[in-house]
Amino acid sequence: MTAYAFDHLVFIGRFQPFHLAHLQTVEIALQHSQQVIFALGSAQAERNLKNPFLATEREQMILSNFSVADQARIQFVHVIDVYNDVKWVKLVKQLVASVTHANDKIGLIGHFKDESSYYLQLFPEWEMLELDSLVGSISATPLREAYYRGEIQTQFFPQGSIQFLQEFQNNEIYRKLQHKYQQQDMSNI
Repeated sequence: MTAYAFDHLVFIGRFQPFHLAHLQTVEIALQHSQQVIFALGSAQAERNLKNPFLATEREQMILSNFSVADQARIQFVHVIDVYNDVKWVKLVKQLVASVTHANDKIGLIGHFKDESSYYLQLFPEWEMLELDSLVGSISATPLREAYYRGEIQTQFFPQGSIQFLQEFQNNEIYRKLQHKYQQQDMSNI
């Protein structure tokens, strides 16, 4: 039995979509923790250009990149947007507490990529496993924009995500989002 530094490592993000830097983070988390808890942000049911995939779809996309053994070590909590840091931190802590035990050693895994990563400092009671920039600091925003243009930039995605994205392109929801993106893009000219 492997002795892990943590019982649970929490990985907070929107994962819209799940790319290679996310995959590397989870692989590192699985080396240091018995379980990885994905705190899936923006988990409300409305889709938009920034959040095209529902939380359950993101779960499917993420899990498709891992072995059955690793899948058994991954949990998810769904964090809706509350637009208030104090309420959001409380919500994340409550959700994590609902899938852990009182004496578990909980840590937070992440990487300070820019000012949007400030939330990593909002959980001082969780030990931080800070990572250096992974895979050339991949950002999901340009990957989503390319996706709406019909491109899947496969060099930035693990195989399970590529397959998920390809299948999602055959969906009416994708066509509606793509049309919305094109309309928005035209209005910015």
